[in-house]
This record gives sequence, C-alpha cells and structure tokens, in this order.
Amino acid sequence: MNPVGQPLQLRTNYKRLGVFAVIGLVLFVLFQILPSTASDTLEQQDTKVISKEQAEQAAVTYAQNTLHLQIDKGKEALVTYQSSSDFYGYLSREKLLDQYNKTYESDYPYDVFRVRLTEQGDKGTASIDVHMKSGKAIAFSVTPPYSEYSAAMTEPNKEKRGNMLRVVEGDMTLQDKKQLAEPWIKQLGLNSDQLKVSAGDNGAGLIYTDSSKSIGSSNLQVRFAFEDNAIHSIQPAFSIPAAHTAYVDHETSKAKWLTILGYGLLSFALGVLAIVYSALSRHHTSYKRGIFLSIFYFAVATFSSYNLLPVFEAQGLTGFGLTIGMIVQTFFNLVMSALLYFSLVGGDGLWRKAGLNAWARAKEPGYGSYVLHSMFTGYLWAFILMGVQSVIYIVLDKTIHSWSTTDATQSPYNMLYPWLLPIMAWMAGISEEAVYRLFGIPMMKKLVRNTFVACLIPTLIWALGHTLYPIYPVITRPIELTVIGLLFSFIFLKHGYIAVMFSHVVFDSVLMSFSLFALGDVPDILAGIITIIMPAVIAYIVYVFNRKKKKESYPMTPHPEGLL
Repeated sequence: MNPVGQPLQLRTNYKRLGVFAVIGLVLFVLFQILPSTASDTLEQQDTKVISKEQAEQAAVTYAQNTLHLQIDKGKEALVTYQSSSDFYGYLSREKLLDQYNKTYESDYPYDVFRVRLTEQGDKGTASIDVHMKSGKAIAFSVTPPYSEYSAAMTEPNKEKRGNMLRVVEGDMTLQDKKQLAEPWIKQLGLNSDQLKVSAGDNGAGLIYTDSSKSIGSSNLQVRFAFEDNAIHSIQPAFSIPAAHTAYVDHETSKAKWLTILGYGLLSFALGVLAIVYSALSRHHTSYKRGIFLSIFYFAVATFSSYNLLPVFEAQGLTGFGLTIGMIVQTFFNLVMSALLYFSLVGGDGLWRKAGLNAWARAKEPGYGSYVLHSMFTGYLWAFILMGVQSVIYIVLDKTIHSWSTTDATQSPYNMLYPWLLPIMAWMAGISEEAVYRLFGIPMMKKLVRNTFVACLIPTLIWALGHTLYPIYPVITRPIELTVIGLLFSFIFLKHGYIAVMFSHVVFDSVLMSFSLFALGDVPDILAGIITIIMPAVIAYIVYVFNRKKKKESYPMTPHPEGLL
C-alpha cells in the first residue's frame, strides 16, 4: 500500500505469484472441475439438458393427450427449474448420488423443468414436471381458478394446513381416493397389490409406498392430492427420512440466526460507523468518491432482483404482491448502496488520515498503469484463492463431512437473462471489499490495536453472511470464508483496494461462469468466457484512457516483462 502523496507503485513479485497461481489453477481443475476427482460438495451438473422450448412442448403434449386438457397456446407458459433440495441433500450427505443416478434418476429425477400452462377459457392452470434430459413427463398438478387447495398450501403451520386440506377434500372416503388413484398407479408401471397405501399428512391425500424401490432409508412414494372430488396432483418421488429433515431444519434455523445476528446486525453497525467516520475524516477524502460505484451497485442489485422474476412467479407472486415484493427489495438495495457509499468515503478517509493511499484516485499520476498491474495481481491471487478454496472443501469434506444440495432460487435456469449472472461478481467484489476491508479493517484497528484481529472481526461478519447457502453443516461456509477473507485482507493490506477488488471479482466471475457453462448453450458459454476476461478488458480500457496524461518523472511498477 502506497503512502499518501507518493508515486503509485504496486510491488509484486509476479514470478513467485505466478507459480502459486498455476498451482491454484491445477488444484481447482483437479478438485472442482474433473468429475472423477471432484467431491460431492463440488459436484458439477450434467450439461446434457433439453431446452425450455422442448420441455414446454413435452408438457403441452402430455396435458392434451394424457390429461385431456385444452391448453391456451396464446398465453405464455412459465418454465422454471425445480429441485427436490432435501432429497438431493440426503443423497449427497449419505454419498448415494452415484448409486441413485444409475438406478432411479431416469424415472424419478430430483431436478425437473416445471411447465405451467393455462387452460382455455381461464379454467385454471396445469403444471407438468418434465425430466430435464429425456423430456418425459414425471408429475403434474391441475389447479382450478381460486383453488382452495393452493390457498391451504400457503399456510405455514403444518397442522392447520392438514385441517384445511381435509376440508378441501370434502366427504371423500379412502375408497373414493383409491378408485381415482388406481389407474394412475398402473400407468406408472406399479402394482397396487404390492404397495402400502396410507393417508397423507394429517389424513389428507393418499400415499402409495413401494418398499422394493429403496435407497438408504428412503423408499419410493407416489403422493396424490385431491380437490373438488378429483385428483389435484400426482407426485412420484422418494421419501425423505425424518431424521434428515429434522437435521436440515435445525441447521437452517441456526443459519438464520447467525445471518440475522452475526451478519445483519453487525453489518448495520458497520454502516452506522461508516457514516460517523465519513464525517470525522471528511477533510482527508471527498464525498464524490463513492458515488459512481454506489450507483453501479444499486443498478446491478436492482437488475439482479428483476432477473429472478421467474422465481417469484413460480412461487405464486403476481400483480400487487409481486409489485410490493419488488418495492421492498429495491428499498433494501438502496440501503445496501448507502452502506457501500459511506464505507467507501469513510474507509478512504481513515486510511488517508493515517497517511496511506488504500484507494488510488484517477487524477493521480500513473493511475492507468497502477490499475493495469492491480488487475494482473488480482488475476493471479484469484487463481491462488481458487486452489485454496478447493483444498478447504476437501479438508472439510474429510473432517466435518460437509455436503451441499441444490437451490433452485439461485439457478441461472430461473433467470430471465442467465448470461448476465456473472455481473453480480462485480457487485460482490466492489461492495464487500469496500465494507469489510477498506472500511472494516481501519475502523476495527481503532478498537483492538491489532492488525490481525482487525482483519479477523470484519471477515467473520462477512463470512456469517453466507450461512444460508445450501451447504451443511452451516459452519462450513464461515470456516471456508474466514480463511478466504483473511487472504483478501492480506491482498488489501499489501496491494490496496483496487487489487483486492479485482481478485474478488475474478474469483467470483470464474465460479459463476461455470454455472453458465453447465447450461450448455453457445451464448451462455460465450458469456461465461467473456465474463472471465472482462476484468482484464476494463483494466486495459482504464490504462489506455489514462496513458495520454503527462508521464511521471518517478519510477513506476515493474516492467510488464516481469509478468512473463
């Protein structure tokens, strides 16, 4: 980090850093890319997936030929990716994924495209679950307008929900339900005489259990739900052991509290302190400094919320409810943008007051070259961090037996423009390095007078903000990100805000790009490649824009030959 008023220099041993970067890339490829060596926690998704258009056509054909429904093709179908997160998690935790994929996945997938179609005359909707590889219809639900069943399913209390569902079923007896279900059981290729039949949760619905089809402690079940004396839905899927469900519920509850108390409240406190210190250090900085980055953050965050519109629609949010939800999310984005702004101003002021130039200004001589070399340094450190992350995952897999599951709400399949997913890497790199490094470290150092502890505390706050990711035990990500965050702190203290921002952006861009590669479409693959090289493009543009300024009379960073 440069002293204030001194030439902008980035002292980096590129040869040594390059060697570690190559090692990091090798570890990343070995443990996170190659399926033969990747752990379950890091397992990559198969790319042989049908298109959403093919899924829609398969659903329309099934609705017309099997369910005998008249589909209004003039109304756009909603196609979303849905996943049985709990069941996938059970398979991942028990190391049963490979066995299940070879034995049952073709008939009972945990990942599907759910296609919601509208019946002609607005008689209701039909949702068809389609296998993402074969295009086979797996399950369905038929929902009339103003469905009492759908209203009952929104009740969070399980006991109340069960009572409401029994009311929806009316006076249907067990025999009535079985009479409606039997033809579908035969169509699924099952023999009802060999199945155990029971009422569903709280006596509502009907469950057929096939004990001959099992994996671990899970058995195949075909669940039926009823409404208006007719079948509302059929869902063949494997059961989720109660012990696993209880474990996930307990861990999720713990993660929520860690997020609210450890991340939310403490980040809010940092925000308040950022406002205070931006005022106290105003003579050493400028209130104009953080405006552009804060506006950029707000724009990206707001667009990212809009990009998840299919997720909200799949959850039943439409019209007024959707509008209110978007307004609330926009307000939250505005608050986070304000936190970023004051962190940028306050952090810059604190460092300059201490005589250090943590965040170089564009008007300072040599800025273009400084940004260019910060980008080079950021890429090399990002590759190192990718290797470190891979090793951490393997160690946690072998020690605390960490495992992961799916999260359909964050999948690029459920985005309006999946190819723009990696732009969130810029949002994370700019904001998190500003709040938890540029401002968090000097503010904490005023309290604890110890550099390591001053780095550790904001890093822990940042790490706790990732506990709601679907990785278990929930302590997995805080452990991983505490190590990663301390390395980010080292990069920041050694090279400054711009370099650590580039390392964070590249780190996230590479990981997010692989989500695009998994989609398998040429535009998404190209978008992923462009995303990885975009930090270099932007840094070079800054360099070109600034190189026409008057040349400095002092020595700058090492010659680019040092990069080779």
